[in-house]
Amino acid sequence: MLQVIILTALCVVFATVFLRAEMKESYVWADVWKAFASLCFVLIGVLNSPGGNVAELLVCGLILGFIADILLNLRFIFKKRGQLAFLIGILVFLAGHIVYLIAILEMSVNWKACIAIGLALAGFLILWLFKNITAKLPFKIFGVVYIGAIMLMNAVAVGNLVASPSAFTIIFALGAVLFLISDIVLIINTFGKKFRESFRILNIVLYYAGQILIGVSLMFL
Repeated sequence: MLQVIILTALCVVFATVFLRAEMKESYVWADVWKAFASLCFVLIGVLNSPGGNVAELLVCGLILGFIADILLNLRFIFKKRGQLAFLIGILVFLAGHIVYLIAILEMSVNWKACIAIGLALAGFLILWLFKNITAKLPFKIFGVVYIGAIMLMNAVAVGNLVASPSAFTIIFALGAVLFLISDIVLIINTFGKKFRESFRILNIVLYYAGQILIGVSLMFL
């Protein structure tokens, strides 16, 4: 538990320095500090993994999140290829959500109902977002697939919690929900009418809290 506390504290420090650098438009250093912050949740997962297929998949998802974090911020460094960097980052995040989904599907007893509910909720969320954002077609296509994947992951996570309450299902479901909310905030702030620094801070806080909780959940597998 001590290592989790230390790594979480380091993540908070690195994420704070990252945000300050980003707001000062020091984008190279911002990406470096963001990488350190993301490495913390990867280490939490790796150090607390009990082994086995589910744990290995969850660690893989954390690593994909780490890679995607670096790629997303490259859009500020290489502005001419910013859209490509952003799309590749989203694609890697999508792969991470799919890996998370595969991992928790293995312990789901009501996955068919969860998938149906997740698809319905994803549809409503996509319609609501498209009414409140302006984005080019490639981003919308990626967005539909991405939101569908993370909503399915959340639906199965919550379904597992309802069917079999445990420390793992509670912590993982909470992490998944925070991850989802952070993505909604990110989408609105990136493609909405106005960029808000407060939304950026909220996005980062929710995101790292979600990934840390997913890493911590491995302790209870």
